[in-house]
Order: sequence, then C-alpha cells, then structure tokens
Amino acid sequence: MSRGQNQDPYAELGVPRTADASAIKKAYRSLAQKYHPDRNEGDPQSEERFKQVSAAYSVLSDEQRRKNYDEFGDIALDPNFDPEKVRRAHGGFPGGQFSQDFGQSGGFGNIFEDLFGAGARAPRAQRGSDLETTLDLDFSEAALGAEKRVDLDRPQPGGGTQRETLKVRIPAGADDGARIRLSGKGAPGGNGGPPGDLYARVRVRPHPFLKRSGRDLSMDLPVSILEAIQGQKVDVPTLHGTVTLQIPAGTDGGTRLRLRGKGISASNGKQAGDLYVTVKIRVPKNLSEEQILELKEMTSDDPEAWRDEAFSR
Repeated sequence: MSRGQNQDPYAELGVPRTADASAIKKAYRSLAQKYHPDRNEGDPQSEERFKQVSAAYSVLSDEQRRKNYDEFGDIALDPNFDPEKVRRAHGGFPGGQFSQDFGQSGGFGNIFEDLFGAGARAPRAQRGSDLETTLDLDFSEAALGAEKRVDLDRPQPGGGTQRETLKVRIPAGADDGARIRLSGKGAPGGNGGPPGDLYARVRVRPHPFLKRSGRDLSMDLPVSILEAIQGQKVDVPTLHGTVTLQIPAGTDGGTRLRLRGKGISASNGKQAGDLYVTVKIRVPKNLSEEQILELKEMTSDDPEAWRDEAFSR
C-alpha cells in the first residue's frame, strides 16, 4: 500500500475506524479467502487485491502501526516512519491533531520531503513470495492422516537463508499431488508487507495391494476353490486393521464384495469410503489323476452350458 495511491487500510478491509481487533481480523480473513491466488488462478486483479488486503491488515493488526496511522495518516505507512521525529520537526501535535491539520490539506508532501528527502515516496508494502516443497508420504499416512516434519532453507528478511524444521499436519484422505498450505511460512515481505505462504506438495507412495479411487479402495482377495464353493469367513487386511469377511457359498471368481467404511477416512465430517474386495479363485496345481476325477465328480455341471448362457446375452 503506497502513500502515492492514498489507500486507507480501513477502507481496504471495509471496516470503520472504531472496529475492534476481532472485527478487523474477521474482515481480513473473509477478503483474503475471496481473493487468494489459489482461488483465482491467472487473475492479476484478484492477486493485486489480495496484496492490498494483506498490506492493510499488516497495518491494522499491529497496535502501534494502527495508532500511528490514526494519528498521522498516510505518512505513517512508510516503514521508516518515526512518529517522534515528526512531532519534534513540527512542534509536537497532540494525538489526532497532526492528521486533522495536515491530512486533508496537502501538507504531507512537504513533511515527507523533510523526513525522507525531496521527491521521496513511501515504498509500497509487498507480500513475500510463496514457497513450495515436496512431502513424501506412505499410503497409510495420506489415507489416515499424520503429522510430519519438513526441513527447508527459508529466506530471511536481511538476506540469506536459515535452515528450519516445520511441522505439517496431514489431513486424513490427502491425495497424491495435493498441496497443504502453511500460512506465513514463505518468504518475508518487503517494506513491512506480510510474508508469503509455504505449500507442501504431497507425493504418495503406492500401496502394495490397495488401489484408490476417490475415498474408495479396492483389492484382490485370493480364495481357494473349497472356500468359494462352501462359503467361508476369511481375514482381510485393511488400513483400519484386519477384519473378517464372509465369502458366500457358491461365489464365482471376479465377484466384488464390499466392506463399508473401510476405505479412506474423511477429516471434514464426510463419510469414509468403502473397501471393495474382488474374489480371485486360486486353482490348485499338480493334482493327481485321482484328485482330478474326484473334482470332476464334484463339479458335474456342464461348463459348455454356462458359456452358451453367458455368450447368448
């Protein structure tokens, strides 16, 4: 927010000068969410509005900076502003009198030149750049949620970088490619502007036997011919621990069975996904002739009839 543009931080946030800290914070959050670059990708006007709102909040959320602005007006937005120096240079105005006498009369220009040199203008507050890092997760960490640590070199206000370790809370159900925002953990702002954000991009390692589709999971379950014929209870490994699944008698290979709520957890109050189990019948190998004859007697149905029925549909 530059002096030349004469932008009032109260007007930027749409709050009265009597607004308390809670009202200012609420207004800022609403506007920052509305104009955040992530919600308005490729819209330079929204990006500029977001920067203006952030700069206004950086003034009004700081008790001393807000007090100086209320007393001196736009000149107090300069990061090098010294209120005592202004009072000494102009005879010492009581609170609010400086703004009343000079804020509407064009007196700022001469005062600003006295303090910062002829032709000087307050540099515009700039929001810091956003940073991005990659966070590798196991499948279960992404599905169930976890807390991880990430090490990175963060730029410092005076230049250079500093190694920092930050905690990142992974919400349940995080998917591969998702970005998790750490507010204010990006590069420092310029001229009193707020810092940027840090985005941790999630990279999920594949699971050895589970596949994901939205919040649902799927897997193949090997069963024996006898288990498929007779029907059996079998143990199934899930993200939530081992559960027992009833295989109905006479189950065909390829049948899909559902385990409700055993898919991806939901951290936002939504219902958890389901786990779909596809039955894969394992055919015994190296049977003796006697065993094959016994198997033929047990499966006396005509397979040709099955095929004719299937292909005639």
